[in-house]
Amino acid sequence: MGSRVTRLIRNFNLENRALREISKAKPRAAPRHSTSSSFPQEGTEGTSIAEEIHQRNDPLLSMLKDVYVESKDPVSQEETVAVVKKVKQENQRRLLKFSLPGDPYGFCDVTDVPKGKLSLVEALTGLNNHKRMPKIWTPEKLAQEFSLDPKDAKALTDFFFPFDVKIIPPKSEETKQIKDS
Repeated sequence: MGSRVTRLIRNFNLENRALREISKAKPRAAPRHSTSSSFPQEGTEGTSIAEEIHQRNDPLLSMLKDVYVESKDPVSQEETVAVVKKVKQENQRRLLKFSLPGDPYGFCDVTDVPKGKLSLVEALTGLNNHKRMPKIWTPEKLAQEFSLDPKDAKALTDFFFPFDVKIIPPKSEETKQIKDS
């Protein structure tokens, strides 16, 4: 309701107010700055500058001939070899070692993975095997089994802990516990 009232007040006598603003005397424009004589006029100095630009300057040309630029790629041979090996390794694929039965969450669509990568099921299986039998399933064996880099396999076993449940017992018997009633 309030917006209707404000709209009526705002639009009241709009045409007359607009005509009044339009018919007001316009403010005068600021005077232009006088031109200085340092700028070349169109017919006099402009042509001499153009001729000077197109003239041959022998001292500058001889200095330019002395300049020699040799450019080389800063990437070393070892880095390019490492990049090529990584690209070739990513192009190679291997079949999955483990997969889930049925079609849970669309995991059955994946049949192979690039070498150096793991599927979710393989990662969980490898981590579970390492947790249950760490002397048999060492990071080196995991790297060999799943075609991983040994450094990545070591990081996987060091920093990921699947199904790690810790139950913290109460500090003393005096601590109150909620009992089922």
